[in-house]
Amino acid sequence: MTSLALYVELKAKPGKEAAVAAFMANAKGLVDAEPGTISWSAVRFDHSTFAIFDAFGDDGGRETHLSGKVAAALMENAAELLAAPPPDPQGRCFSRQAARLTLLRP
Repeated sequence: MTSLALYVELKAKPGKEAAVAAFMANAKGLVDAEPGTISWSAVRFDHSTFAIFDAFGDDGGRETHLSGKVAAALMENAAELLAAPPPDPQGRCFSRQAARLTLLRP
C-alpha cells in the first residue's frame, strides 16, 4: 500500500528546457528498477517548469529512492540544468516535502 509520496518541482535554466525534459524521460527506466518505488511520474507544467511525483510503501522505499541513481544524477546535473538547486537528498530536505497519503476508495 502507498503511504508516502514526494512532490519535487524543478525550474529549468533558460535554454536547458529540452535537456531537463530528456532527463525526466530517461529517468523512468531507472526508477522502474526500484522495487520500493510504487509510482513515479514526471510532468511538464509550462516551458520551464517540471515536477516529479513519486510514491512509496514505506520509509525504506523512499530512502532507497533518495539515495538511488535518479537522485544522484539530478544532483550531479543540477547546476547545469536547473535555475535553482533541487532539495538535497543527502541533507534530507526531501523529507520536508514528504506527505502521508490516505487512499480514498469508493
